Amino acid sequence: MTQPRTTGAHTEDLIEMTKSLRSAPFLAGTAFLALAACSDQPLDFDLRGNFGNAPSTAQAAVNATAARPQPDARGIISYPGYQVAVARRGDTLASLATRIGADPQALARFNGIQTGDTLRDGEIIALPSRVAETPGAEVDIATLAGDAINSASDPASVQTTALEPAASSGPGGVEPVRHKVERGETAYTIARLYDVSVRSLADWNGLGPDFSVREGQYLLIPVTLRESRASEADAAPPPPGAGSPTPEPPSASRPLPRETTVPVAQPVENKAPDLGASQTASASSARMSFPVRGDIIRDYVKDEYDGISIAASPGTPVGAAASGVVAAITEDTNGIPIIVVKHPDNLLTVYSNISGVVVKKGDQVSRGQKLAEIRRDGTAALHFEVRDGFDSVDPTDYLG
Repeated sequence: MTQPRTTGAHTEDLIEMTKSLRSAPFLAGTAFLALAACSDQPLDFDLRGNFGNAPSTAQAAVNATAARPQPDARGIISYPGYQVAVARRGDTLASLATRIGADPQALARFNGIQTGDTLRDGEIIALPSRVAETPGAEVDIATLAGDAINSASDPASVQTTALEPAASSGPGGVEPVRHKVERGETAYTIARLYDVSVRSLADWNGLGPDFSVREGQYLLIPVTLRESRASEADAAPPPPGAGSPTPEPPSASRPLPRETTVPVAQPVENKAPDLGASQTASASSARMSFPVRGDIIRDYVKDEYDGISIAASPGTPVGAAASGVVAAITEDTNGIPIIVVKHPDNLLTVYSNISGVVVKKGDQVSRGQKLAEIRRDGTAALHFEVRDGFDSVDPTDYLG
C-alpha cells in the first residue's frame, strides 16, 4: 500500500524541528549577551527563588531625578552654599575663568585640572569662592534710599558692594550634595552611593559617553523628585485643621502610685529658671530682630559681602528688623524687589531676594511687621544688610 504524502510532510516537519532545537542554545546565548550589553548594572546570576517574579519599576520611580537647573547667561548656577560653572562647547578652563571673572589658577587647583585643559560641553566646574551672579548688578544704596540718605552727611562718600541677586537653585530650592571624587571611585560607585542612576549623574555633570571621572573632580548629585516634592510640601501652608495632636486626657492614663512624703524641717524653694522668658527678654532687648528665622548660610565680610544670607522656606514672611520708615522700594537688574527701611540714629536695613511686597515707600513700619516674603523660585534665602549711614556693619551685632 502506498503511504500517504502526509508522512513525508511529517518527516520534513521533524527535520525542521530538530534544526530549531539545535540552534536554540545559540539563540538563547545571543539574547543573554545582548541583555548584558544593554544593562548598566551587573547581572545577578543567583536566580534562586526569583522565578515567576515580574520586574518592578517602583524603585526607579521613587528615585527619579529632576532636571538640572539652567545656568545664568555666563553659565553659573548658584546655591546658598556654593556655586558651579557649566562649560560650553570649545571651552578651556582658562576661557571659562575669563568669562565668569575667576582666577584661572585657583580654579584649576580647586578642580584638579590644568588651565589649558579642554572641557566637555555641559561639564560642571566647581568655584572655590563666590563670584557675582549677574554682571553689573551693583546696587547703589544712595540712589535707592533717596531722601533717606540725602539727609545724611557727605553723600559722595557712598561706596557699596553688590547685593546678592536671586540665584538659580535646584528644584523647589533644594541644594544638591556636592561630591568630591576620591581615588578609586567611578561614576557607578558614586551613583550607587547616593542611590541615583548613573545616567542622571552623567546628565547633571556633563560626563562623557564612558562616564569617566577624575580624582579631585566635583560632581553634583542629582536631586530626586521625591526631595523636590518634599521641599515644596515643607514650604506649603498646612491644610485646615492640621494642627498639633490633641493631648491625651489625664483620665486615660494610669493613676500614680501612692507615695508617703516626709516633710523636711525647712522647705527649700528650688524653682527652675524660666529659659523661655530669659530668651524672650534677650531677643526683645536686642536692637533689631531677625527678619526671618533660619540659619545664616553666608556671613558678613566687610568690603566683600556687606550683609548676611538667612535660609528660609519659600513664601516665609519677611518682617521689619526694627521700627522705621520705608525709604525705598526698587528692583535689581533681574527685576527682583529690594526694600530699604530707615531707622532712628541714621541706620538703614536692606532686604533683597524677596517677592510679594506689601508695603509702599513712606509707610511707617513696626518691628516684626511683614514687608514681603521669600521668593518661591530661586534661592530660598533672604539677603539682609544693616548700614550705619553709608557704611555697612555686621547685622549680627544688632540682631537678637
